[in-house]
Amino acid sequence: MSFKDKVIYQIYPKSFLDTNQDGVGDLLGIQKKLSYLKKLGVDMLWLSPIYPSPQNDNGYDVADYTAINPLFGTMEDFENLMAAAKALSIEIMLDMVFNHVSTDHEWFQKALAGEKKYQDYFILRDQPTDWVSKFGGNAWAPFGDTDQYYLHLYDETQADLDWHNPAVRDELFNVLRFWLDKGVKGFRFDVINVIGKDQVLQDCPENDGKPAYTDRPINHEFIHMMNQATFGHDPEVITVGEMSSTTIENCILYTEPQREELNMTFNFHHLKVDYQDGKKWTQMPFDFEKLKELFHSWGTQMSVGNGWNALFWNNHDQPRALNRFIEVAEYRVAGAKMLASAIHLNRGTPYIYMGEEIGMLDPDFDSMTEYVDVESLNAYQELIAAGKTEKAAFEIVKAKSRDNSRTPMQWDQTTYSGFSETTPWLSLGKTADSINVEKELKEGSIFSYYQQLIQLRKEYPVISEGTYQAFLAEHPAIYGYLRSYQDQELLVLNNFFAEEVVIELPEKFMKGEVLINNYPATELTKELVLKPYQSLAIYR
Repeated sequence: MSFKDKVIYQIYPKSFLDTNQDGVGDLLGIQKKLSYLKKLGVDMLWLSPIYPSPQNDNGYDVADYTAINPLFGTMEDFENLMAAAKALSIEIMLDMVFNHVSTDHEWFQKALAGEKKYQDYFILRDQPTDWVSKFGGNAWAPFGDTDQYYLHLYDETQADLDWHNPAVRDELFNVLRFWLDKGVKGFRFDVINVIGKDQVLQDCPENDGKPAYTDRPINHEFIHMMNQATFGHDPEVITVGEMSSTTIENCILYTEPQREELNMTFNFHHLKVDYQDGKKWTQMPFDFEKLKELFHSWGTQMSVGNGWNALFWNNHDQPRALNRFIEVAEYRVAGAKMLASAIHLNRGTPYIYMGEEIGMLDPDFDSMTEYVDVESLNAYQELIAAGKTEKAAFEIVKAKSRDNSRTPMQWDQTTYSGFSETTPWLSLGKTADSINVEKELKEGSIFSYYQQLIQLRKEYPVISEGTYQAFLAEHPAIYGYLRSYQDQELLVLNNFFAEEVVIELPEKFMKGEVLINNYPATELTKELVLKPYQSLAIYR
């Protein structure tokens, strides 16, 4: 299975479809909507964690890696879902959270009970370092009633595992074998580039301590070991690593096929271009120059280095891209298509996050009482403590909260938008009546545009296999690139603003074929006018 012509769809199971009316989405709900996903044309469904979990971090705090959370159903439900998906030529990708386990996990509980074997599974120290947790506060917490501390780079209930211990690696590799034996063909590895901490941990005041544990050389060794011990022998398995604060150089190493680590990597730099001074909990208009420069540097260097990007705008940890990059009041539809073209015609494997294919927006909540995400609640308190007014703090959370993308999928105009017949675990967005699947399929055009993009990737090797070269790199409004493969070329032009722009079209493309365009017919002339948020792909 080549991963280069595939398109992967991410489902946040809690919010997709509730069939047993408990307000939470479930595996049967996903199965029920397989025909919809088949219609869209995707090849694989990435499910955010479906394992038993206290849900302190919405399932990324795993209490048992080889069971199904009763909240979502049973193992039989999972097996039925996978069989039904396979029958439609759709595979399943599971989320593997291998940096940490929930403190409810049997391993941590046994460690707390004094079992030396399991204490060695964790990173325990007499003297904590100055590292800061990614969810705020100290990255160390007291280990039971001992004098030691355990490392938690994330929530206090997520204890980091010690990958230097061969027993830990064996346990995790067995988890992969368990799911491979069930027929799972995809794995997304959560924050996999922080598993390789140094054996001697030291203070690192720089950047909250991140340089001390991110992308360390040992990390590549651990991932290669994992590849060789498990999925590396099955060419049909697709793997993607989520890389926190990573570099292009490292992502080439993670994904260059000869190194036998992973197929592709997610990085988040392009989604930090609206962070003031690099800080998430701030508000500023996105920096287009920075966005474009990031796309060009990653696109070009990964192309030259034979690495591979996982391409995305949206996921369960990000506000909706439409609200961040597009003037949605007037240009939601054109903007949704432009953003889609910018990544689907690009070099890398595109990911669609549920609801993106119908142009879903942030929920536009009215008060903090509607938010449930631990990171957002902590951030609000920290903003208040730092002197922000309640109104100002709320506006920042409203713009940046992870809950923005976690609201229930908007299926139709019935109560709770067809997601459930009872109050959902998280409130619906305000646009549920105007933006939903039923309405989009009847009278919208975003869904069908996504269908076209997915089809083009399958039909044109220049899209799935071609090299990447920046085009009009200095233009203040256009993100453009050139894809080349054998004797084919594809020029992709994306206007990122709500104003018309005129560019000079290279002569060789004036007789080209327009493969896709988010506006009615555009004449290919030397002085080419691109309308607000227009995206145009010209093939020759």
